[in-house]
Amino acid sequence: MAELNYHHLRYFREVAHTGNLTRTAERLNLSQSALSTQIRQLEARLDHALFERRGRSLVLTEAGRIALDHADRIFGAGEELLATLRQTGTERQVVRVGALSTLSRNFQLSFLRPALERDDVELVLRSGSAPVLFEALQSLALDVVLTTEPPPRDSFSQMVSHRISEQRVAIFGTTARLAHDSLAAMLAAEPVILPTESSIRTGFDSLVARLGVTPRIAAEVDDMAMVRLLAREDRGLAIVPEVVVSDELASGLLAASGFDLDIVEGFYAVTVARRFPNAVVQSLLSAPGRGAEV
Repeated sequence: MAELNYHHLRYFREVAHTGNLTRTAERLNLSQSALSTQIRQLEARLDHALFERRGRSLVLTEAGRIALDHADRIFGAGEELLATLRQTGTERQVVRVGALSTLSRNFQLSFLRPALERDDVELVLRSGSAPVLFEALQSLALDVVLTTEPPPRDSFSQMVSHRISEQRVAIFGTTARLAHDSLAAMLAAEPVILPTESSIRTGFDSLVARLGVTPRIAAEVDDMAMVRLLAREDRGLAIVPEVVVSDELASGLLAASGFDLDIVEGFYAVTVARRFPNAVVQSLLSAPGRGAEV
């Protein structure tokens, strides 16, 4: 059986990511006909069509999606090899970090601080949804993903979730809004600012159901930084972990309610099993106070 031509696979990967043959040919300094020939040869080798044309765009077939997944893994492994071997020299080490778009910026900063203090480390930070980040981690485009929930094992069995920390979720706001005799009275009277993060929202919905309270929701926000800003503007009470509003608590802009909500949010650093793990990520995971694998 003839071996796979990786030049053909590389050209296919480039076209698959752009979805446009002409632009890819210009970027690779190839003629469009030469690039088309390379892809046809790969299709012949795989015995499957990889693209179908829709208007002026090329859309991956099912076989094309499978091929692209493998191509990303193959070339990602090559990038990992170069990055790993460069660590033995004097070049700066690159750490590619993905973070859930809703994740607290304060938590991210706390986790990454040891790397930020090093002159030999370059951080590449990317935010997005959990599925997109986990796919990038699986294809080795990222070294670690920071999130509030571990990935489902049935979909990402090769990933390892490290529980970095956990914090109790509480109520934070201006002192005037916190001046109530009971939790039920507070939640019945004051508007609340809720993050859309699932564990917090699920816990809050359960709490108000137990209390028999119908809360007045001022805002549902998918960005913890916006939760902070709205609470600082006194638009309502923020239902978040303390780390989200640590700066506001230190400055006295916000205060914490003394009522226990019985809601806990976990913080995870997710990696994928690798023969040559990123040394900087390993040092971040082993820093004092970090949790264990789950």
